[in-house]
Amino acid sequence: MAMPSQPDPRPESETVRFDIVDGVAWVYFNRPDKRNCMSPKLNRRMLQVLEELEFRHDVQVLVLSGEGSAWSAGMDLLEYFRMSEAEGINATRRSQREAYSWWERLRWYEKPTVAMINGWCFGGAYGPLFACDLAFCSDDAQFGLSEINWAILPGGGASKVAAELMGFRDAMYHAMMGENLTGKQAAEKGMVNESLPADKLRERVQQVADVLKKKDSHALRATKWAVRRVREMTYDNAEDYLIRAQEALNDFGGWETRKEATKQFLDDKTFKPGLGAFDKNKVQAD
Repeated sequence: MAMPSQPDPRPESETVRFDIVDGVAWVYFNRPDKRNCMSPKLNRRMLQVLEELEFRHDVQVLVLSGEGSAWSAGMDLLEYFRMSEAEGINATRRSQREAYSWWERLRWYEKPTVAMINGWCFGGAYGPLFACDLAFCSDDAQFGLSEINWAILPGGGASKVAAELMGFRDAMYHAMMGENLTGKQAAEKGMVNESLPADKLRERVQQVADVLKKKDSHALRATKWAVRRVREMTYDNAEDYLIRAQEALNDFGGWETRKEATKQFLDDKTFKPGLGAFDKNKVQAD
């Protein structure tokens, strides 16, 4: 007879790990034996890690991945659901807020974020999936909304994420049928930017991070926030918002940056905007 599941004894501090290499913070869900499912411990630690890395000068891009064979299998059924629910509504609300707070922090992160999905991505993991600006997965990754298979709905934003990233019929099928998508299928349906062979995944994410590092950091932040904001606006409201956002960007050194970029294009003829980024180091040097 199988023994009932027990709470994970792993210390909270070890539920997330990260490395900083050449301007990129590689952050990992670190419960590989639990398929990196999100417990209250992990959620509390992840918020701490994200906040610690957000304003570090040696971090220009953040990549979120998973230790072992999964990205994240969603919410921890024992620790997030059963144990919280046994304590009552206060504990349930606390656990929800601990999860949603770091997903929100990631959605509006100061720096560009990339999901590197190396394996399973289920249910609650759709929260951080959507929170990352870009997403790349391995062909053998699995994406699933399995909630319907154990009689709940895809909550915690998961239904919203499916409806945002996929077409209506695809989202409805995905949520109602409880069938998984492969990495390639997820890419075809817009869940991720690209799906790659597992042994090419990190190389591609590194390539993307290296391109992002060359962009002006203030312009990147304004751009990623703009794309999220305008999706929920009318065209006229979006047009006005973008004008104001550019005016605000000018106060973050935007005028000097634009003058230097324009000079490099018109006068120095050292770059073409359609083919790459201007040399932002010259702004600091002047």
